[in-house]
Amino acid sequence: QVQLVESGGGLVQPGGSLRLSCVASGSIFRINDMGWYRQAPGKQRDLVARITSGGGTNYADSVKGRFTISRDNARKTVYLQMNSLKPEDTAVYYCKAGVVRAGLFAEYDYWGQGTQVTVSS
Repeated sequence: QVQLVESGGGLVQPGGSLRLSCVASGSIFRINDMGWYRQAPGKQRDLVARITSGGGTNYADSVKGRFTISRDNARKTVYLQMNSLKPEDTAVYYCKAGVVRAGLFAEYDYWGQGTQVTVSS
C-alpha cells in the first residue's frame, strides 16, 4: 500500500508563513503529479497547487505569488511554502499523489489525512 503523511500545519497570524510537507511511503514504483488541495468548512475541496514529476507547476489564482510548491523526488516529498497568509487561507490542507505502485502498471491517486491551517489574529 501507499501512505501520504502531511505535517507543518498550525495557527499563524495574518501575514505570516507556514511550510507544509507531505511524505509518501510504501510500495512505490513512480510518483507522477503531486499536489495540494484545501477544504474549508462547508466548502468543496479545491486545488491549491500542483507539480509534475519534471517540476512543472500550476497554482490557483488566489494563491499565485504567495504560495510555492516544490518536491524532492529522492525523498518522495512535496512541500508547500505559504507566505503572506490571509484568514481566507484557513482550511484543512490535503496532499495528493499520482502513484504507480511497484509491480503494477496503472496510476492511482492517493490522499493524505490532512493538516489544519488556521490564519487568525
